[in-house]
Amino acid sequence: GSESPGSCSKGHPVTAHPLDSLTAAEIAETSAILAREKGIDAAWRYASIILKEPPKAQVKAWRAGDPIARRSLSVLWKKESNEVYEAIVDLGAGELEDWTHVPGVTPNFTIDEYHECDVALRRNPEVRAVLERRGVDPDLVLFDLWTYGREVMPAEWRDRRLGWVDLWARATPDGNPYAHPVSGLKIIVDVNSMEVLQFDEAHDRGFPAVDAEYVPELRGIEPRTDLKPLDIVQPEGVSFDLDGSLLRWQNWEFRLGFNYREGPVIYQVRFKDGDEYRDIASRMSLAQMIVPYRDSSFDHYRRTAFDIGEWGLGYMCTSLELGCDCLGEITYLDGVLPDSKGEPYTIKNVICLHEEDDAVLWKHVDPDSGTEVRRMRRFVVSVHATVANYEYLVYIRFYPDGNIECEIRATGIMVTTPMEQADPAFPTGTVIDERTYAPHHQHFLVARLDLDIDGDDNTVVETESFAAPVDDTNPLGLDLHTRATVIASEKDAGRTYKWETQRGWKVQNPNRLNAWGSPTAYKLAPTGHFPAMFDESSPILRRNPVIGNTLWVTRHHDDEMWPAGDYPTQSADDLGGGMTSWISDDESLVGTDVVLWYVFGIHHITRVEDWPIMPVDKVAFELKPFGFFDRNPSLNAPRSAPKGSCCAMCGEHCTCDHSAEHHRELE
Repeated sequence: GSESPGSCSKGHPVTAHPLDSLTAAEIAETSAILAREKGIDAAWRYASIILKEPPKAQVKAWRAGDPIARRSLSVLWKKESNEVYEAIVDLGAGELEDWTHVPGVTPNFTIDEYHECDVALRRNPEVRAVLERRGVDPDLVLFDLWTYGREVMPAEWRDRRLGWVDLWARATPDGNPYAHPVSGLKIIVDVNSMEVLQFDEAHDRGFPAVDAEYVPELRGIEPRTDLKPLDIVQPEGVSFDLDGSLLRWQNWEFRLGFNYREGPVIYQVRFKDGDEYRDIASRMSLAQMIVPYRDSSFDHYRRTAFDIGEWGLGYMCTSLELGCDCLGEITYLDGVLPDSKGEPYTIKNVICLHEEDDAVLWKHVDPDSGTEVRRMRRFVVSVHATVANYEYLVYIRFYPDGNIECEIRATGIMVTTPMEQADPAFPTGTVIDERTYAPHHQHFLVARLDLDIDGDDNTVVETESFAAPVDDTNPLGLDLHTRATVIASEKDAGRTYKWETQRGWKVQNPNRLNAWGSPTAYKLAPTGHFPAMFDESSPILRRNPVIGNTLWVTRHHDDEMWPAGDYPTQSADDLGGGMTSWISDDESLVGTDVVLWYVFGIHHITRVEDWPIMPVDKVAFELKPFGFFDRNPSLNAPRSAPKGSCCAMCGEHCTCDHSAEHHRELE
């Protein structure tokens, strides 16, 4: 970055690596080869073009200077027949390596289809007539395309690429698009042809007089003026280095990737311990997001979103703005993705890289020798995704004490629904405005954590705390013990958090001990989780049984990536390459390469204060070293010299009673 406050800089590829994300040229080359070899033209659509990652063993064996084999994996379908194909292109040879028909699946929907559906329905004479009969101006309507689960699809159209469309009316052309739901009306659409198959109508509850605008100019309010400037300045520049996809900061080293489905991917995480770079993780990402609306009424029974699998988190990531989305000395990275024609496009500034101050790292006040205090600085990788009415803000943070944190912040606009009559309560939601409720819902996120603690021969143990019985050796009942149970095989893969024992999970390397004789390990600190609260017979749970547990542990396989299945759109279950099929062979999990699948998220019991725009709701989990080091790895953190005023009330020439002692301790 430059030396001026609030500046930004770009990372520039320098050193190539097998895990580097596809470039625009490679995406274009992929579609050109498929056009040449298979006649792919406008009659087809691309759901995705992604790096075909080399097998993990090959990546681990690769060294700088070795040849790099580049392959792409494409998913595409023919609109007329709805036939789906997977294509592997050898980019080095410029050849089509594999072309496979995949029957009975529906690929993810695309951003192009979302926008094309909105335009097509607004122009459709039948649609306009239906809306005008309700007194709605079609030009002020947002046509919000959703995907289906198989159970709620009309049986006669289950062989189609089927969408259902929510309708929302703005009060003005610049008004909140989600302010006024057109209740009791859904449009069922063949997304390949944009043909309207059915107007599904149940009721018309009109438009309550809701207070739904959130932009100050539309609300007629003035922004507050009592906040003083807060600048983040690094006059000597940033403390991290970016070489292509390789990032180094303090003792951390990792690689960055970005794709249409997961968004950001963190590869090959290592920590420098003395002179040794030690392995912690091979690959970390968000593998699925599932948002069921817990309301079986007409307006909501179809509303269960598999956002990462049905649409793609990367496709929905947005460009970040300096000073608003990211504050300080920022390095931005662009994301390159394919559109549905197979042509590359760029999301500018999609990943934000920067350092943050995070209060105190460690501190002690000794009455004789004085105070020792160190500031906590952390490194942040962040993206923001707009998923229709919601925004998801993803922050992956690295700390000098060896901790890794993943935090998700949800904001945006709640789905709302008019009621038949005014009532202060509603059984499946919260009344948030005039004759309007917001339905309760849940945001389940599944983090895929391929940890390699000092290598990939790992074992997962479940840890619990318990009070020792009162006896002669423990007469006061003070003793607190812990026990660790090995998760031995995949028949025990699904684990549930237990509050009364403070259950947690450690990934250990039994072949490497710390200085005190314990296996080196990292612990998953399980926070931000909640029970699914579905009956076992529910088709929603059958589509994604992964949400039925807090954690799953599986043996690593290169092709096991998506816990709700490779193709969750219009799915009935997860048997197409999902968790149920993965664990059916009951593989051993002892002393082997394991993957953790952590289920966390937000149990959103809606609030009045979330309307008309929702303040961020935060959820996070941590990976913490647990015997990985021999002692606190941040003992060499530098002292911080005092800067600026120590007392906000008195300023530089502080005369408060605490001033002299406070300043002396900081010197």
